[in-house]
Amino acid sequence: MWTRSFALYFGARTISLLGDAMMPVASALAIGKVYGIAGVGFVLALWTASAVLVMLFGGVVADRIGPRRLMIGADVVRVVTQAVVAVAFLDGAPPFVLLLAMAFLSGMAAGVFEPCVNGMVPLVAQDTQRANATLKIAEAVTQLTGPALAGVLIVATGPVFVYTVDAATFLVSAVCLVLVRVAVPRPEPSDVLSDLRRGWEEFKARSWMWSVILVWVFWGVLVVGPSVPLSSQVIGADYGWVMAALGLGTVLGGLVAIRLKPRRPLAAGAVALIGYVPVPLSVALGAPLPLLMAGHLAGGCAMAFWSVMWSTTVQTQVAPDVLNRVNAYQVAGSVAGMAVGQALAGPVTALVEPRAFMLVSALVTVGVVTALLVIGPVRRLGRRSQASGSGQVTVPAT
Repeated sequence: MWTRSFALYFGARTISLLGDAMMPVASALAIGKVYGIAGVGFVLALWTASAVLVMLFGGVVADRIGPRRLMIGADVVRVVTQAVVAVAFLDGAPPFVLLLAMAFLSGMAAGVFEPCVNGMVPLVAQDTQRANATLKIAEAVTQLTGPALAGVLIVATGPVFVYTVDAATFLVSAVCLVLVRVAVPRPEPSDVLSDLRRGWEEFKARSWMWSVILVWVFWGVLVVGPSVPLSSQVIGADYGWVMAALGLGTVLGGLVAIRLKPRRPLAAGAVALIGYVPVPLSVALGAPLPLLMAGHLAGGCAMAFWSVMWSTTVQTQVAPDVLNRVNAYQVAGSVAGMAVGQALAGPVTALVEPRAFMLVSALVTVGVVTALLVIGPVRRLGRRSQASGSGQVTVPAT
């Protein structure tokens, strides 16, 4: 698995994920200090919404020119946006319009970047599950160190330095991707609408996929979307350490996913998701820091295992020539609810106390797990080898 291309891709993802892991804490503390919880919610919501807007077209372009080139361009855009925000914080309180504009541009870059992440893995690694699990461990390590590092740096140096570091991570990621060498088949000539239609047909034909995405919309609105603004307000100064515990749990979940290859990966991932319930529940109950960290440790492990099962299933069940487009549809659908949840995080606090809302999030998580296990195509879907062309080959489960 550790070819030159995978090693470079691993390096690119790891360094950019470190910057990504720092940003929620940095944004919550830096922007929240100036514009409050509503400001944080609106900035995050605009970032997510702009990503969703361009995601489908990003998948089409990635299938035409290859995911690597598109990822490099997206990294360059984010170098600029994060550097602009860093400069803006030199005056202490950047204009809110500027923060929104940079969030919009950065979100668009992320929107064309994200469909390529899954599409690159089969190009640089033959064992996709091990590669996904290894990348998930790297993500977990960055989630372990990034939030704590951001919290310390915000207090010690302020937001200027943190946003500058974030811009540097995207620059290093772009350089690593430039050095990656992958062969991308040249697609047959077609127009954009036909490509979008083909991607939609492929997405719609897989009932297990769109069923999960429908469930994930509710998850985004009521659990993941409002989590950062509300949890950071409730937990306060210890938020960075709690997010670090979430990252440590993700490391453990990734290690489990390297070794365990269940016969029915989505069903196994759904069962594991019950471990995420302690995340919103511990916040809702106002648990002390050790219990908050323990709850987030369990939640990180659960989410990592589900994420690896999901990514590997998509990569092995979808033909390579349409993988980026299908990824675009499933990622856009899964994060659409997050944008709504982030935008509502501020207004909802005027109606419901944050801890009460987090209790609802815990109940919704139980409902999400139940729904995933009730849906037959999700529960029964078995393992397959890496997709090749339009066919797949079933392999024995362990």
